[in-house]
Amino acid sequence: MPAKTGKQYIERVDKAKSNVWIDGKPVQGNFSEHPAFRGVMKSQAELYDMQHDPDKRDYMTYVSPTTGDRVGTSFMQPRTKEDLEKRRMMIQEWARYNGGMMGRSPDYINSGMMAYGAAAEMFGQQDPMFAENMRRYYEYCRENDLSLTHTLIQPQVNRAVNSAELPDPYIAARIVKRTADGVVIRGARLLATQGGITDEIMVFPSTLLKQSDEENPYAYAFCIPNHTPGLKFICRETFDYGKSAFDHPLGSRFEEMDTIVVFNDVTVPWDRVFALGDVEVCNRAYVESNAQVHMTHQVVAKNVAKTEFILGILQLMVETINIGQFQHVQEKMAEVIIVLENMKALLIASEVNAKVDKWGTMTPDFKPLNAARNYFPRIYPRFSEIMQLLGASGLMAIPNESDFRSELRADLDKYLQAANGDAYNRVKLFRLAWDVCMSAFGSRQTLYERFFFGDPVRMAGALYNGYDKQQYVDRVKEFLNRSDELVANR
Repeated sequence: MPAKTGKQYIERVDKAKSNVWIDGKPVQGNFSEHPAFRGVMKSQAELYDMQHDPDKRDYMTYVSPTTGDRVGTSFMQPRTKEDLEKRRMMIQEWARYNGGMMGRSPDYINSGMMAYGAAAEMFGQQDPMFAENMRRYYEYCRENDLSLTHTLIQPQVNRAVNSAELPDPYIAARIVKRTADGVVIRGARLLATQGGITDEIMVFPSTLLKQSDEENPYAYAFCIPNHTPGLKFICRETFDYGKSAFDHPLGSRFEEMDTIVVFNDVTVPWDRVFALGDVEVCNRAYVESNAQVHMTHQVVAKNVAKTEFILGILQLMVETINIGQFQHVQEKMAEVIIVLENMKALLIASEVNAKVDKWGTMTPDFKPLNAARNYFPRIYPRFSEIMQLLGASGLMAIPNESDFRSELRADLDKYLQAANGDAYNRVKLFRLAWDVCMSAFGSRQTLYERFFFGDPVRMAGALYNGYDKQQYVDRVKEFLNRSDELVANR
């Protein structure tokens, strides 16, 4: 099946009936009708339908090299800089539709899967079978337009020791045994966003594993359907409280849900295994395949759209309550504009300086992307602060839709009107701002952006240690030597 429709997405998730628990109970019936999932599934379905819009088809999809069908552009292995631009256009089409509030829209994992598929040979260094598994799986994802969640980190029981040193070796998911049917996995992983509402789950290592002479039971890479026997998703409390799009404009649409993933002796079929017990392959996979680069390219493109959305909300607030003439307001708005232009520049720079990697993939320059992924987590909380400072008490005076439909309407129309808007539209806007910067949904967004790629301190350390600084050191040394020569010649 080529690029799927929203209807097909919903039907597949409903039919799978994965083992998902929320509020202490397993989800029964159709996921698309459950209060915790129906809003985001509807939004995700709308993304898939955009692939079939005649005006957008040329950049939302491309022709499959194997079937000739039109498939999703997020699966496209870019060969040229024009291909990279096309991928960005597709990514931002989806991101602008959801205001950048869906951090795990399908194009995120698809970008990584594309890179892994192109670098399939890398997985074959352990066993040629694993390379073939990866090639076939990437093509399967592309031709069936799979949606994937993923899980990367181990339970945070005691971060001072590694998983093998925990009191129970099966707290963190690990290999139990190998059978004729596949590899048996037991334990848990964090933190699968959209865990119950996708087709499959990608289970890869995220942080460096310790090298040893023995096979490491925590080293593996595989993908399996979400309804695989023994696989269970445990949800946190939902931030979609069943409110209208007026009351909770973001939470009602884009609450993606985060889950704990439990493997109760899950058998992973051999044809879905890409690495097993080999620390070296697992440690190299993310970087050597350039999955890191292509997934970051998707994230930075998404964050440009998210910053545009934040800027638009803030400017509409400024215009609605007529505060644009104040210099402190202009200064705060300028902060957001500067972030937006910086993010756009870093994104474009990564594409302009892109080069073909050893897998034949046109790969963005990682340096500007790496700067962007270190910068945005630090600045996004400031967006919430600016929104709170500009909205002030207006973010508290936000009656809900039922109030506007009651006998209170006359009072609300009189006392909550704005300089440039009626009460209903002013409150509608301020409820959107509240959902960005104050609600449970908005607070989760801030936490999510803070740790999107992991510990910011470790990321900064990786940026520093991996950045080529010597050329600039040499330039300074040359300048100092030149100064000595000038002194000597006086």
